[in-house]
Amino acid sequence: MFGYVRPVRDELKCRDFDLYRATYCGLCAAMRRRYGLLAPMFLNYDFTFLALLLEEPQEKFAPCRGRCHANPLLKKPMCPASPALEAAADESVVLTWWQLRDKAADSGFFRGLPARALAVLLGPAYRKAARRRPEFDRRVRESLEQLAALEGENCPSMDRAADTFAVLLQAAAPPSGEKGRDRALEQLLYHLGRWIYLIDAQDDLEEDRISGNYNAVAARFGPHGDDEAMKRTLDHSLNLMGSAAQLADFGCRWPVIENILYLGLPLVQQAVFDGSWRQIQKQKIWRHDT
Repeated sequence: MFGYVRPVRDELKCRDFDLYRATYCGLCAAMRRRYGLLAPMFLNYDFTFLALLLEEPQEKFAPCRGRCHANPLLKKPMCPASPALEAAADESVVLTWWQLRDKAADSGFFRGLPARALAVLLGPAYRKAARRRPEFDRRVRESLEQLAALEGENCPSMDRAADTFAVLLQAAAPPSGEKGRDRALEQLLYHLGRWIYLIDAQDDLEEDRISGNYNAVAARFGPHGDDEAMKRTLDHSLNLMGSAAQLADFGCRWPVIENILYLGLPLVQQAVFDGSWRQIQKQKIWRHDT
């Protein structure tokens, strides 16, 4: 997806940071095992967060050691295979493929060639993932089609566009049968999707102004946006995410999830507004001192 969802490393205890890194590496291994060597190239922090959310609360942190995809000679601690990692791997492939298709369509023939080529290469993995997660694939396709229609009509409603993406991400939590937990995860992911869409639009405001591409923030507030109004609506989504998270049990993963929700996302938001996000984005994991 976008890479906005990350923890503040300096505020994590060593064990909690080890859990986050082992989840990241476990997700990479799951993508490689299920979809081959290309799929892990699209691994990101956003779906690592999803894997943390989906893991059963009673599941203890007991990492194994596996070979690193980037360096096969190196073994790293990683979370062993689990339904949560498999779901995050499948959905990551599905969403990545649709985003590549969407980017190719929006970029014109020549500028869209790289995205189109990657979509072709990822096609076999996508088709396998879509068979495993047909409902998520359907929701992604429908949501992106609705977004394309809204962009095509230059929709002035920022909330309609954000809601369409939020509904997409809401579908990333497979039903567990526990109504309270399912409801909490759906609400958390819905407001996370809304926040991601809007913070990405805010981040791209100047770039879209120059290129003439549709931007929901510009459509609502004009080409230069309205920072104070955007901060209020983004803070509202952060608050609702936090409220939803309090209603679910995440077991030993809660300190990492709490760090992301209450520290990582607000700091990313601040960085987008003060212009430092593009530099921070290149870092492996957020640090206060860089």
